[in-house]
Amino acid sequence: MELSKEQNERYERNILIKEIGVKGQEKLLHSKVLVIGAGGLGSPAILYLACAGVGTIGIADHDSVDLSNLQRQIIHTEKAVKKSKVESAKQAVLERNPNIQVITYEQCIDADNIMELMKDYDFILDATDNFSTKFLINDACVLAKKPFSHAGVIRFQGQTMTYVPEQGPCYRCIFEEPPKETIVPNCRQEGILGAVTGIIGSIQAMEAIKYLLNIGNLLTGYFLTYDGLTMEFRKIKLPNRTSSCPVCGNHSINQKFF
Repeated sequence: MELSKEQNERYERNILIKEIGVKGQEKLLHSKVLVIGAGGLGSPAILYLACAGVGTIGIADHDSVDLSNLQRQIIHTEKAVKKSKVESAKQAVLERNPNIQVITYEQCIDADNIMELMKDYDFILDATDNFSTKFLINDACVLAKKPFSHAGVIRFQGQTMTYVPEQGPCYRCIFEEPPKETIVPNCRQEGILGAVTGIIGSIQAMEAIKYLLNIGNLLTGYFLTYDGLTMEFRKIKLPNRTSSCPVCGNHSINQKFF
């Protein structure tokens, strides 16, 4: 595939980067990324992936746009209130880059559909806001040998890690089971500053791009935390893959999950 004149102009600043160049840009245009969640984390991630020229972006979300979303979910506008989030996100993407493919999945993600949903994608972004779905995404990606980026945010804090098959611990290695909803507060209870979701979601997009281009160092085997109040990032080295992990350990019992 040879870049067109319009593509050369659109992606000029990407192409000038020696680690990307024309070949890297062509690789991005052939790549496919699935973003699960078109909210606070998904919004910046989707927009930056689209603008970078990732050729196919899948967007999965079953929710509709609410006025309270607009404080942080920058992909949506007031005109989109009460509309499907995936369709709102698709429109926003195509307004910025009409030459990429956007595939929407307006449905709840569950154990019955997640494997089929993500089978054709090169990288998965967990941009969801609940623990049950995060564990589901982790387990499915581990079993399907799909790389993915996890992230979570609340108040002024954010966290993210990247899983690559056979290269580090998975999310369940670190957090064995989903916590009870009554124990861990969520954004509906504690709030979230929109700029925090922008920072962490952008990091997720960066991780996807680096993986697709095979450049730089991923957050594989590391947990990155961010505190917006103190402006501190901490990159925490994680233990190696846990041998007792039920999905990626030595005696995994994956039938438990699917």
